Amino acid sequence: MAMRRNNRLLEWLLCIFIVCAFSVYAVSGQVRYSIPEEMTVGSFVGNIAKDLGLEPQRLVAGRARVFTAGDSEYLRLDREKGQLLVKERMDREQLCLEISACSFSFDVILENPMEMFRVTVEILDINDNSPVFPKKEIELEISESVLPGALFSIESAIDQDVGENTLQKYVLNPTDHFNLKIQGRLDVSENIEIVLQKPMDRENTKHHYLTLTAVDGGDPRRSGTVKIHIVVLDANDNAPIFSQATYKASVLENAGKGTLVTTVSATDADEGSSANIEFYFEHATTTIRELFTIDPISGEVKVVGDIDYERNKQFRIKVKAKDNGGLTNSCGIVIDVIDVNDNTPKITVMSFSSALPEDSVPGTIIAMINIQDLDSGDNAKVSCSIDRNLPFKIESALANYYNLVTDSVLDREQTSEYNVTITAVDGGYPPRSSKKTLSLKLSDVNDHAPQFQQESYDAYVFENNASSLSFHSVSATDADWGPNARVSYFLEDGSLNGAPLSSYVTVNADSGVLYAVKPFDYEQIKSFKIHVKAQDGGSPPLSGNVTINIFIKDQNDNTPQVLYPVQTSGSLGAEMVPRSADVGYLVTKVVAVDVDSGQNAWLSYKLQKATDRALFEVGLQNGEIRTIRQVTDKDAVKQKLTVVVEDNGQPSRSATVNVNVAVADSFPEVLSELTDFTVDREYNDKLTFYLVLALAVVSVLFTFSIIALITVKIHRWRQNRLFYKYAANLPVIPHYPPVYPDGTMGTLQRVYNYEVCGTTDSRMSDVKFARPCSQNTLVDVSRMGTMQREKREQEDGDVSEEQKPPNNDWRFTQQGQRPGPSGAGPHPEGAGGAIVGTGPWPNPPTEAEQLQALMAAANEVSEATATLGPRYNAQFPMQHVPDYRQNVYIPGSTATLTANPQQMMPQPALQGPPQAIPQVDVPNAAQTPASKKKSTKKDKK
Repeated sequence: MAMRRNNRLLEWLLCIFIVCAFSVYAVSGQVRYSIPEEMTVGSFVGNIAKDLGLEPQRLVAGRARVFTAGDSEYLRLDREKGQLLVKERMDREQLCLEISACSFSFDVILENPMEMFRVTVEILDINDNSPVFPKKEIELEISESVLPGALFSIESAIDQDVGENTLQKYVLNPTDHFNLKIQGRLDVSENIEIVLQKPMDRENTKHHYLTLTAVDGGDPRRSGTVKIHIVVLDANDNAPIFSQATYKASVLENAGKGTLVTTVSATDADEGSSANIEFYFEHATTTIRELFTIDPISGEVKVVGDIDYERNKQFRIKVKAKDNGGLTNSCGIVIDVIDVNDNTPKITVMSFSSALPEDSVPGTIIAMINIQDLDSGDNAKVSCSIDRNLPFKIESALANYYNLVTDSVLDREQTSEYNVTITAVDGGYPPRSSKKTLSLKLSDVNDHAPQFQQESYDAYVFENNASSLSFHSVSATDADWGPNARVSYFLEDGSLNGAPLSSYVTVNADSGVLYAVKPFDYEQIKSFKIHVKAQDGGSPPLSGNVTINIFIKDQNDNTPQVLYPVQTSGSLGAEMVPRSADVGYLVTKVVAVDVDSGQNAWLSYKLQKATDRALFEVGLQNGEIRTIRQVTDKDAVKQKLTVVVEDNGQPSRSATVNVNVAVADSFPEVLSELTDFTVDREYNDKLTFYLVLALAVVSVLFTFSIIALITVKIHRWRQNRLFYKYAANLPVIPHYPPVYPDGTMGTLQRVYNYEVCGTTDSRMSDVKFARPCSQNTLVDVSRMGTMQREKREQEDGDVSEEQKPPNNDWRFTQQGQRPGPSGAGPHPEGAGGAIVGTGPWPNPPTEAEQLQALMAAANEVSEATATLGPRYNAQFPMQHVPDYRQNVYIPGSTATLTANPQQMMPQPALQGPPQAIPQVDVPNAAQTPASKKKSTKKDKK
C-alpha cells in the first residue's frame, strides 16, 4: 500500500512538473517556452499562432518559417496548425554542458508584410544521468605513521544533471577508520576528502577497502559508486606543498600544439625517496585531457589540442602532487582562453524579394539579414555596408539584424537590375570580412508614355493612288518593358470636307503604317492634317500624339483647257490681218489653262498645221500668233491655223484649237470668205451615252416635230410675204456691238466678227454679224430672198402690214410691219426707248431714202471708230473695221453717201457710265473700183 501511494504521489508531481514546464509567456514581442529535455521527435511544444495573437491563415499567407543562426534546428513549425513541434531530440547536457540555465533562441519570420518574432526555448533538466566517478577504483597509499585527522583527497563524482537532479550527497562505507569531509558545494570544483579517524597499524591490517557512493536528488534517485583501496605503508610524515594554491594562466585560442601554458611546483620536507614528487591531473575531464597535458616531473602544462574560444572560454584544472611516501597535495589551475579574430562574419539572408516594383517608395524593405560573428569583444563587433552609389541603404533593426531598404526613387528604364553586395566587417585585428551579393530586378511600372521622334511628320502621296496604298509610317517608342511597352496606333477622330478622316486614311494598329482608303484628287484636296495616337498596353494605358501633314502630289491627269478663242459648233469668227501688216504683227493670242500644278501646268504652244506655215508663228510660252513675214497680195484671204497646247507633264497632255485668220485690207473684201469658216467639231467620248439617249428621245418626238415645223414654216412664209411687200428696198444696216476700250480685269477682250454676203443686187444681199466670242450662236440679221419678188408682190396690191424697227441687235424680224408716220414707229418689244433713225416708212422707201439710211449707218460706224481712237486700236489690235461707205452701195443709184446728223451714237462700254460722243462730219466716201463697176452695170440696165 505504501508503494502504491508513493507511485501516485510521483505521478501527481510529474503532472505538475509537465504543466509548469509547458508554461508560456510573452515579453516585449517575444515568446518563451519551457520544455523538458529528451522529448521525442514530433512532440508538441506550443501554439505559436495563438501565443503571438495571429490568425493561422497569417502563417500560411506570410510563408512563416523558423530561422536559427546556428546549424541545428531543434524545432519545426507546422504552418497549417500554427504549432511548434520537436524536430530533433535535445540533450541538455550536450547543449549546455555545465551551464545550469540552458536555453536557445530562434526567429519566426513572416512576409507580406515582413515581420519577425523572437522565440526563446528553455530546456529543463530531467534526471537522466547518474553520478559517475572518474575511476571505478581508487588506490591510496597511506603511511602507518599518519596521525588521525589527516586528510586524503578523493576524486569527486560527476553528475551532468543540474538543479535538484545533480549530485546531492556522498555516503562512505565502512567508517571504522575513515570518514568523509566535504568542503563547500558538492561539485567538481570542490574537494572531497576522507579523514583518518584513528591510527592504522600496518602490522595488523595492510589493506583497507572502502565504498564511496554518490547520490543525486532526482526522482527517482540515481547513484554511482567507486571502490577505495587503501594500502598501509611504512611511515612518511611530510606531504608535498605547492608554491601556490591556485595558478592562473592564459592561452590564445589559436595556440599551437606544445605551447607552454604554466608550470606548477611543489616541495616535500622529507628526504630521500620520500621527497620525490610526481604531478598529474586530478578529476580531469575528457576535454581537458584532449587539450592539455602535464609533465609529471617538471610540472609543465602544455597544449596538446586545438583550443577554440567559441567552445571553451575558460578551463579549471586540479593538479595533484604525490611523494614516494604516498603523501599528496592539490592545487588548482585557471586557464583563460584569449579570443583571436579567427571567425569571419557569417551573413544569412532571412528574407529577400528578388523582384521589386520600380515605383516602390523610399524605405521599402527588400531583405532582412542576420550577421553572426562567433568571436567576442571587438572581434565580434560587426559593421555592415553596401556600395554608396546604389539607391539602397542598410539599417540596423536589432542586434545582429539588418534591413536592406530603398533609399531613393527607382527607375527601371535607367537601371533594370542591381547587384547589391553586402559587406560585413568585424572589429578585430586584422579585421575579417565576408560578402554576399543579392541580385535584384526591378519590375516595370507603366510610367512612360509612348514618344514619337518628331512632333510632326510630312507625308506625300500622289493623286489617283490605288486604294489601300501604304504611303507613310510612324513609330513611337516606349521606355517601359513587356506589355507596358507594347504600342498600338489609332487615328484620332476628325473630319475633312464633311466626311470623317477614317474615310480617307487608316493606320495599322500594330505597325503604324498609314494607308489611303480611297484615291485622292489633287484638284480637290491638296493637303490636310491627321493626328495619330500611340497607346501602350499598360493599365491604365498612356498615350502620345503626333501630327501628320499629308500633302497630295499632283499628277498630270488634266488636259489643258482653251479659254480663247472659244470653239463653237457653228460658224466661227476670224481674226483680221491687213495686207499692210508688218513682220511680228500680233494676230491674236491663244489663252489656255491647266488645272494641274507645277510643271504639269506649264503650257507650251505650237503651230501644228496652217494654210501657210511661212506666214504665221506661235509664241512657245505666251501663245501669241504673229506674222513672220510681210503679207503680200498673193496670200490667200482665208487662213486656217491649228495650234496645239501641250503641258509639261510626264506623259504630257495636249489640246488643239483652230484659229481662222482673214487676210484683207477692208471689211467687204472678206465678207464672202468669212462665211466658209467653220469650226472643226470634236466629239467627246464621254458624251456618247448622252447622244444616244438624245437620239432616242428625238426619234420619239420626230413625228410631232415635223408637224410643228411645217406649221411654223407656213406661218413664217406668209409673214415674210407681207413684210417684204413694204420693206423690199430697206437696206441692211450693220451694227457694232459695244466694246470695252478699258478692258476688264481677268477677262478676255471682246472680239466681234462680221460675215457679209453680197450679190449684184443689193436687195438680195445678206449681212450677218457674230456675237462676242463668249456667246455660242451667231445672229442672222437679215433674211435670204430676192427683193424683186417682194416688189412684184407689192405691185400686185397686197395688203401692207406694219413694219417693226430693228431691235438692239439690229436683227430684223420676219413679221410684217404696218405703215406709220416716218420716224415715229412703235418701239420694238422689250426695247427701252425709241430707236433714232430706224423708224418705219409709211410707204415703200424710195431709192434715195434707202441710200440715205445706208449712209447714216455707215457714218455711225465710222464715227464710233474714229471716236475710240488710239485707245481702241491698242485694246483691239487684231480688228480693223473697214469703211462701209466705200464698200456698200445701192445699185443703180448715183447719189453721194453723206453723214446723217441724227443717227444714234454707239453704246458705251458696260464698265463705265454712258458718255456723249461728239458728232463728226464725215466726208463723202470716194467710190471704189467695185462701186464703179457696179454703177456701170446699173447704168447699162
